[in-house]
Amino acid sequence: MADYAKTAAGVLAGVGGEENVQSVVHCATRLRFVLKDEAKADAAKIKAVPGVITTAQAGGQYQVVVGNDVPEVYAELGKISKLGGSGAASPAEDGPKGNLFNRFITMIAAIFTPLLWALAGTGLLKAFLAAAATFGWIDTVSSTYVVLYALSDAFINFLPLALAITAARYFKAAEFTSLAIAGALVYPTITQLVGAPDLTFFGIPFTMVTYVSSVIPIIIIVWLQSHAEKFLYAKLPGAIRRFVTPMIVVLIAVPLVFVVIGPISAILSGWIGTGIGWVFATVPWLGGALMGGLWQVFVIFGLHWGLVPLFTLEYQTSGQIMLLAPVFAAVLAQAAAVAGVWVRTRNRNLKSLAAPATLSGFLAGITEPAIYGVNLPLKRPFAFGIAGGVVGGALIAAGGVFATSFVVPSGLALPALFGNGSMIMLVIGLAAAIIIPFLLVVLVGFKDPAEDAVIAAEGTDLAVNSPLDGTVVPLSETPDAVFAGGGLGEGVAIVPRSGAVYAPFDATVAAAFPTGHAVGLRHADGAELLIHIGIDTVKLGGKHFDLKVTTGQVVKAGDLLVEFDLAAIAAAGYDLTTPIVVTNSDLYPEVGGAASGPIAHGEPLFFARAVESAIAAK
Repeated sequence: MADYAKTAAGVLAGVGGEENVQSVVHCATRLRFVLKDEAKADAAKIKAVPGVITTAQAGGQYQVVVGNDVPEVYAELGKISKLGGSGAASPAEDGPKGNLFNRFITMIAAIFTPLLWALAGTGLLKAFLAAAATFGWIDTVSSTYVVLYALSDAFINFLPLALAITAARYFKAAEFTSLAIAGALVYPTITQLVGAPDLTFFGIPFTMVTYVSSVIPIIIIVWLQSHAEKFLYAKLPGAIRRFVTPMIVVLIAVPLVFVVIGPISAILSGWIGTGIGWVFATVPWLGGALMGGLWQVFVIFGLHWGLVPLFTLEYQTSGQIMLLAPVFAAVLAQAAAVAGVWVRTRNRNLKSLAAPATLSGFLAGITEPAIYGVNLPLKRPFAFGIAGGVVGGALIAAGGVFATSFVVPSGLALPALFGNGSMIMLVIGLAAAIIIPFLLVVLVGFKDPAEDAVIAAEGTDLAVNSPLDGTVVPLSETPDAVFAGGGLGEGVAIVPRSGAVYAPFDATVAAAFPTGHAVGLRHADGAELLIHIGIDTVKLGGKHFDLKVTTGQVVKAGDLLVEFDLAAIAAAGYDLTTPIVVTNSDLYPEVGGAASGPIAHGEPLFFARAVESAIAAK
């Protein structure tokens, strides 16, 4: 049974504690932090927390990938801190803002994240209802159908109301004033004016456009509302500002939307929708191939949120979402790739990861466990999954297939595509997306950890040479509780006397931290070693460090990995005690033969011994 409280506590400590967190929300698989200082986050420490798959930094957020259990971890986070809750993230006012693109992605993720499951759930219901109507399983004129349609369509229909709340929380505006503005946009008598001629507001002519399911107008007006409220609260007397402020804001904001923002956003939305329609009408296979191939790459960096508004805009302008159909191919292709790993691998640990990741990907469309836990580390399965997504997405788009509701692409959500376009091309496209990566993984294969596992027996221990010149001290004397307690693995520490780190054995660089303060190495036998120069030196942000290698680079024993300014780091107040630990202690639990006292780089430091279950039956 997973210990969600332990995971939440470990993650919170890893990101620098509650005091370093400006805000946090969660999506389908990730905790998305906006940190005041990202340099205080310790990626290695977070990844070592039970229940954490990996970390990522993108879109102005520090993302901790947890997988399907993220709601439970998020809930526990709210219990042990003042973070969490149902609100959307707020922009970091006293933290780094990042560039405009990063801030846009942060905003989109924060505003749409709380709505995701309601959109997906009601969209899935609408998809099943549409399938039932298509196959004649339900009478579309019956009261039962009317009730079910209302249940499935209401949320997307009144989406501006939901966005008013999340946008108000993000921009720190008055939520119920935002709700009053959104309510006016979808008020029945207002919607009846759509398309009516000769409309004026105090003599100012305007054209009424539909705000049903709209996105852009309410987000823009709530942003303006937040600034207007700050101004009015500062200028109005305290006795009247609490009720006069919302009155003035609503009186100005709603007509402003009708006269200016709405028509302009409608034009822009129309252009975007027309552009999407042109690509999928003129070269549909190309649009499908791009969506099918790039979607999972966007997911890795958390940039797929930038496409969510396009889905809603396309739906608003045309009542269908062509962009969404090829994404089914992308999702199912990665699920098929991890299924291939499940079938082919001889590594028990990898099988235990691949099995639930396969089911999660196929049924729920949650691919992060498959991507981060299996496909991406193995490289080939991820590439094969992209290939399947490209082919499948191109075929689906070529068949003119589209979705009639917003759903999370998955096997269970396929009814959203039924009856929309060529069903033959949909079946062929999905089959290609699944069969291509599965067969490539099974037949072509990948570098199975079981094939390269260390043959751990007497006389076959892995020898680790010293990467530094200095003095060896027990790991328990390291002035960091996580290292000292063996939380990141067993090993020793060295107090360096010179500013150079060398490869302790032939290896592949598994992680070359941009800050230069740490390097992760992977031996061909499977052992993983972390060399962490100093304590908390990540806070230097790379200052005084000169990284000589890159992630994925192959190095030989004695190759220079990092140079650092010993005196400058010490003068900055940092302890230079350098832990050297074997991080995959599940396979290498025993470290012995440790040296002591003065040592030079290249001299024997310790040996690592694998467990008997790691012996490969070659």
